[in-house]
Parts: sequence; C-alpha cells; structure tokens
Amino acid sequence: MGAHAHGPDEGHGGAGHGGHAHGVAENADRRWLSLALALISGFMAVEVVVGIIARSVALLSDAAHMLTDAASIVLALIAIRLSARPARGGYTYGLKRSEILSAQANGLSLLLLGAYLGYESVGRLIDPPEVTGGLVLVTALAGVAVNLAAAWCMSKANRSSLNVEGAFQHVLNDLYAFIATAVAGLVVVTTGFARADAIAGLLVVVLMIKAGVELLRASGRVLLEAAPAGVEPDEVGGRLVAHGQVAEVHDLHVWQITSGEVSLSAHVLVAAGGDCHAVREDLEAVLSGEYGITHTTLQVDHLEDPAARGREDGEHCPTAHGPVHRATSYGH
Repeated sequence: MGAHAHGPDEGHGGAGHGGHAHGVAENADRRWLSLALALISGFMAVEVVVGIIARSVALLSDAAHMLTDAASIVLALIAIRLSARPARGGYTYGLKRSEILSAQANGLSLLLLGAYLGYESVGRLIDPPEVTGGLVLVTALAGVAVNLAAAWCMSKANRSSLNVEGAFQHVLNDLYAFIATAVAGLVVVTTGFARADAIAGLLVVVLMIKAGVELLRASGRVLLEAAPAGVEPDEVGGRLVAHGQVAEVHDLHVWQITSGEVSLSAHVLVAAGGDCHAVREDLEAVLSGEYGITHTTLQVDHLEDPAARGREDGEHCPTAHGPVHRATSYGH
C-alpha cells in the first residue's frame, strides 16, 4: 500500500464561517489595541515633559519604556494586518510570522533601551541631581491609573498572539515601574533622599531587560521551529505508538507556524494487516483531543511496504530526523 498523507484542510467543513469569525476577532483586537495605544502615547508625552522639568530619570525611563510599549502595539497592529493576507506565490503560509518578527524587534529594543537607561541611572546614582519629588509622585500615580486602563484594554485582545501578549506584559511592567517611581517620589518628598529616583530607575531597567529576554526567547523558539511549550515530542511519539496497530513512528516534527498555530508531521508505520486510513484517523483524533494539534500531515505506510523501507536490512528511512519511536512488540 502506498503512503497516505493528510493535509490541514481535508475533512474540515465550514471554513468560510471560521474565516469570518477570525476576521471579526482581528477587528476587535485592532480596536482594543488602538485604544490602549492612544492612552499610552498621550500619557508618554506628558511624562517626558514632566520628567525633564523634574529632572527625574525614573520618569524618563518610564517614558522610554512606554515608548517601547507604544512601538510594540504599533508592530502588533501591523502584524495583525500582514498576517491576515492570504498565502500566495512562495509565501505558502502567507505572512503569519510577521508577528514573530515584530516580537523579535520589540524584545531587542527593550534590551537596548534597558542598557542605555541603566547607564544613565548608575550615573545619577553616583552623582544624583536635584529631583522634584512631589511632581514625580503625582505623575507616577497618574501613570498607575493610565496603565491600569491600558492593561484592561489589552486584556480584551487575543493574548494567545505572542506580540499582543508581549505588549500586554510590557504594560504590566510599566504599571509596576510606576508604582516603584511613586514610592521613590514619596521617599524624596519625605526624606530628601535623591538617590531613590535613580534606584527606581534601575528597577525599571531590570523589568525591561527581563521582558526583553523573555520575548526574544519565546519568539526565537518559533523562528527555530522548536516544539511549543507544554508539548514534548517524545511524549507525543510514545502516545502514537501506543496505538495497537502502530509499529513505528519517526520523522516526528512539532512546531509553530505562528503563536498558537501548532503543526505536526510524522511518518507512521502500521503493522501488517492494519488499516492505514483508520489508523490515521485514530491518530489525528488523539493529536486533536489530547494535544490540541489539528494541523497535521501524517504519512502512513504498512510495515512491509517497500515504499517505507530505506534498505534491504530492514531499516526504515535511514536518514530519519530525530528519535525513532517503536512499539514494544516491534522493537529491535
């Protein structure tokens, strides 16, 4: 028997309705993101002016962080529009990974800004300028309110998207940063300890670097086509060969096309006399029901099928990538 491959769209009806629902969700995401962008951009402009007047590095570092938040939202909006374009020509997946590229750019910008603001904060920690603590405190408290509103808007968007979730986490980081800045302003007002502002700035830097590293790591996994978090390929392979008619699974690959869109491909060898079509359907049900993987391509052959044999000595696919999973009764 020949190979049996199953594409992602085979046997799935109602695609038109799904596409319409997806489009509606994207429009809603754009509205929520745009509202959050307006809130952040407006307050960022105010914060820059106040930070310069008050000579507060904490406020300026917060404003710089908000700039990266605004940029991440803009990139997310662009990525949403690009990812909605249909596949054509050599781009067989369309531009779905545009959001991953935007996440990479956003993560890198966080690290660069964090390094610069860290340098500035250390300088002010060594030689602190005079800081208007009252102005810093009032502005920081206003920032807490604005970031709470922006975070609420972001929470309404689709946070399974990596760049949307990244922007949401940045807003939360800003919220924490404003709390730290408010505390610094209170310390300056009550004690006159000017270095509290620089210390708060360093805390913001730590948050920026942490967020940048996490964003680069998560988006890097997608670009390197690593299995998504929570999915262990070896466990999946073991689960597939647990099927009574499956003798071997190899060339098993699990990766993400973009955030939340997981794909799997594998070469499956079925025991003599087994029904390849029935086995394939059973395995697809397992992958969908237990792992949430619905985009699958399974090549299913009989164990004795010459098409599945790589050499006369019985080895299958001698150039197979990754581990070979065999049922106990068929192990070598």
